[in-house]
Amino acid sequence: MLQNDWFMLVIFSFAAFRLTRLLVFDKITRFIRAPFIDEIEVQEDGAFVTYTKIKGQGMQRWFGELLSCYWCTGVWVTALLLLGYYWLPRVTEPLLFLLAIAGVAAVIETIIGKVSDE
Repeated sequence: MLQNDWFMLVIFSFAAFRLTRLLVFDKITRFIRAPFIDEIEVQEDGAFVTYTKIKGQGMQRWFGELLSCYWCTGVWVTALLLLGYYWLPRVTEPLLFLLAIAGVAAVIETIIGKVSDE
């Protein structure tokens, strides 16, 4: 049983990593952040840098603060994945594996990118 626990810890870790990055940083999910955050791109020293400005008050601001914080979003993403796994395992398990595989692929791509830049 312990081996399965470690395996699921790794799966959950990579799945939470990937889903968190998807929500907080990826362009494809900008529409999710748009009601809560203004993303302003400026060019500095030839590179584009994105700054965020939180919108509104109350719940709108709370979600903006959440979606602008990688660590905060990661906690809530992990909680939702865990709840989904315990309440709807048949639905959540394939999603976990998909996200985990994508997370591992992202890590591999980052490592290869760093090594090939040297």
